[in-house]
Amino acid sequence: MRMIRVALAALLLLAGTVAAHAAEFVVLIQSEPAGRLLVNTAPDGSITTDFSYRDNGRGPDQRETIRLGPDGIPVQYEMSGRSTYGAEVRETYRREAGRARWQSHADSGDEPVPADFVFIPLDATLGYHDRVVRALLSRPDAALPTIAGLKLQTERGIRLTIPGPDGPVPLALAVVTGAGTEPDYYWIRDDGSNALLGIVWPGFAVIEKGYESLVPALLTRQLQAQDERLVQLRRRLAQPIEGATLIRSVRWFDAPAARMRGPSDVWLFDGRIGAVVPPGALKARPDRVVEGAGRTLLPGLWDMHAHMWPEGGLAHLAGGVTSVRDPANLNEEILRLQRRTARGELAGPAIHIAGFIEGKSAYSSRNGFVVDSVEAGLAAVDWYAARGFRSIKLYSSVKPAWVKPIAARAHAQGMHVSGHVPAFMRAEEAVRAGYDEITHINQVMLNFVVRPGDDTRTLMRFERVGADGGRLDLEGPQARAFIRLLRERGTVVDPTLGTFEAMFTQKQGEPNPSLADVAANLPVLWQRGLKAAEIDLQGKKLTTYRGSYQRMLDMTLALHRAGVPLVAGTDGWAGLGLHRELALYVKAGIPALEALRIGTWNGARVAGESATRGRIARGYAADLVLVDGDPAADITTLRRAVMVFQGQVAYLPAQLYEAQGYKPFVPGAEFLAP
Repeated sequence: MRMIRVALAALLLLAGTVAAHAAEFVVLIQSEPAGRLLVNTAPDGSITTDFSYRDNGRGPDQRETIRLGPDGIPVQYEMSGRSTYGAEVRETYRREAGRARWQSHADSGDEPVPADFVFIPLDATLGYHDRVVRALLSRPDAALPTIAGLKLQTERGIRLTIPGPDGPVPLALAVVTGAGTEPDYYWIRDDGSNALLGIVWPGFAVIEKGYESLVPALLTRQLQAQDERLVQLRRRLAQPIEGATLIRSVRWFDAPAARMRGPSDVWLFDGRIGAVVPPGALKARPDRVVEGAGRTLLPGLWDMHAHMWPEGGLAHLAGGVTSVRDPANLNEEILRLQRRTARGELAGPAIHIAGFIEGKSAYSSRNGFVVDSVEAGLAAVDWYAARGFRSIKLYSSVKPAWVKPIAARAHAQGMHVSGHVPAFMRAEEAVRAGYDEITHINQVMLNFVVRPGDDTRTLMRFERVGADGGRLDLEGPQARAFIRLLRERGTVVDPTLGTFEAMFTQKQGEPNPSLADVAANLPVLWQRGLKAAEIDLQGKKLTTYRGSYQRMLDMTLALHRAGVPLVAGTDGWAGLGLHRELALYVKAGIPALEALRIGTWNGARVAGESATRGRIARGYAADLVLVDGDPAADITTLRRAVMVFQGQVAYLPAQLYEAQGYKPFVPGAEFLAP
C-alpha cells in the first residue's frame, strides 16, 4: 500500500516560554479508529510524541523528543520504536555550531549546514512534521534548505472554515514540495498559529480528536486540489499522436511466442496497431516517424499487483507499465480513478480492479468489503459482478468455510478468484475450494511450513517462511504433488518476489537490494530510506532468512518449469518495481524471453484482455514501450524506456521521471519528420 508521512501538533513558542500542552490525534483507517498520536509540549518547550496504530495485523510504535531553536526550526530530535514490520527504528539529530549530525538505524551524517537548515528524519511522526510546516510558513519565501542541497517549499492552498467545538475554525491546505516524488498535504489552522489539524488520504487519516467527522469533507477538497495538479501534468506531458505513426525498422517482442522478431516497421493509427511489416514494405507516408534501429518495441507491461493512487500513474508510465490490476483498494476511490484515467483526464495505466473481500477480525485489512458472514460475502460478490468486475480477491480473515461458496458464486458470474490463503487454511485447500490464483510466493511456501495454530493474519505469515522455508525439499513428494495440482487446475501464481527481497535478505544499514542499482536515479531524500530494513536480520537469522528467500526463487522456477502460469505483480514501487520483479525471475533461472512474456502476455490473458492487449499485432491497442537495447540480452534494459505509447498519446519517460524528481535513465526518443 502507499507510504504515508505522519505528523501533528504541539504549541506556540511565545517569548522563549511555552505553556504545557497535551494534544491527542486519532488514526483512522477506512473511517475506523486504528490508533492514536499523543503530542505533549513541556514548559521548557520540548515536545514528545507517542504514535501507534494497527492495520492488517501490523503497524508502527514510535516515540519522539523534539527541541526547537529560537526560530521554531527543530534543532534536536530523538526517535525510537518499531517499524510496521517489527524492525527496531531509532534516530538522533542535532544541529549546532553550523553542523548537522544524525545517526539512524540505517545511516549517519555530519555536514556543514546553514543556520536555517531543517532536517527530515526517516520515520518522523506528525508531531515533527507539524513543526516543519510551521517553520516553513513563518519564512517570507515559505522555504527552507534541507539535506543534499535541496529545498522544502510550501504554499497555502484551499482555505475554508469548519465548525469546531468552540466555534468556527479557519483552515488552509498547506502543500509541501521538495521532500519526495509528490507533494505532501497538511490541513492547518489558518489562524496565525499554522498548527496542524491533520492529514487525510483515501482510507487513512490522522486527525485531531473531536474532528473525525470532518475527514470526508476535507478529503473531498484535498482530492480536488490534487486532481487539478495532475490534470495539468497530463496536459503538459501527453503528446497527441493523431494520424499515422511509423516506428521504423525496430526489433519487436512477440509476446505469445516469447521471441524477438524483426526488424520491422510498426505502424500505429487511431490508437491501434495498423500494420507490422518488413522495413519499407508500405509506401504510405506517415505523419511522424520514430527511429527503431538499436531499440526494442514491447507490448506495454502489466503490473498485476498494484495498489493505485492518483500520483502513482506517472511512475508506472515512466517504467512502461500501461496496464495494472489493483487487487485491494477503496471501492469508490479506485472506481473514480479508473474512470478518470480511462477518460484521459489523468496520466496513468489502464486499471483493472479485483473486488476485495476480507473477513471481519481484529487483523482485518480494511479495503473493499469487510464481511462478518458468508451471506455478506456472497452479497459482496454480487455487488462486484453487477459493476462488471472480472475477478475477486479473498483475504486473510475470510473464514476457511466461506471460501467454497464465495468462489462458487464468483465462478457462476464468470469471475476469477484469487487472494491470500485465509488463516488456518493451507494453499492446497484454498485451490481445491475454488482459488484460481494464489497471491504472493510466501502464501505458496506456507502450504508446507505452516504449523497448527499459526495465525497468518499476523507477521507469522512472514516469520514462519523466513525461519523454515529454506528447508523445503522441492523434489519431495509433498512439493511435487502440490505443484502438480496447480498445473492440472491451471492455477495462477503471482509471486511478487520483490516484496520479499529486502524483507528476507537486507541487513540493517545495507542498501535495499531491490533498488540499490538505481539509487542514483531516485530522489535524494528517498535514497536515505534505502538503508532501512523492514525486519531486524543479523547473524544466524540473517543467514536463515536469506536461505529461505533463495528457496522462494527456487519455487518460482519450479512452478514455471512445471507449466504453472505466472503473472508479474509488485505490491510496491510503481514502474521500477516491475523491472525488478522480472529481473528476479531471470535471477531465479527463468529465461529473459519467458520473463518478458510473463510481464506482458500472461498479464493480459489472466486479466481477460488478451483479445486487445498484451501483444504486437494488427488491430491490437497501441499500448507499447520502446526501449534502448535488447531486454532479452539484459533484462535491466527495461529501465531504458525512451517512449511509451498509450492509445492516441505518447509519453517520454525522461519527462515523466523529471516531473517526479527522478534522474532519467536515458533521454527520450524524438518524433522525426517523414
